[in-house]
Amino acid sequence: MASIAVCPGSFDPVTNGHLDIITRGAKVFDELYVVILNNSSKNPLFSVDERIALIETVTKNLPNVKVDSFQGLLVEYAEAVKANAIIRGLRAVSDFEYEMQITSMNRVLNDEIETFFIMTKNQYSFLSSSIVKEVAKYNGNISELVPSEVEKALIEKYR
Repeated sequence: MASIAVCPGSFDPVTNGHLDIITRGAKVFDELYVVILNNSSKNPLFSVDERIALIETVTKNLPNVKVDSFQGLLVEYAEAVKANAIIRGLRAVSDFEYEMQITSMNRVLNDEIETFFIMTKNQYSFLSSSIVKEVAKYNGNISELVPSEVEKALIEKYR
């Protein structure tokens, strides 16, 4: 049986921290679905289609990665693609409490799907899409924070 994992997020935009988690997850699982979940409480800079295109571009060297979007419960998406795992990235201890609540709820909804936490590399522990957007908005240097394709897309958005 193939091991299939789902790596959810808003990815607005995808950062080097996200890419670190995706790359490492792709080494462990046969298939990895990077899934953009539409979070109605957020006001995204990039459309879902733009985010899909950016992630597809920066993961083109990872043949077992598929990019998709979904509205609804993550567990329902995981069930639909027959995933047996969810991958979540952790930057710091402060992420853990929120992630533990989400994982506990997902386990109530389907205890057959395991959640795996991957600690981001130390160099990305401070990094978030929000910080990247804020720096890019004021023409700061983000070349170390995002893939070059994402940097170009951000520059274009803030022109």
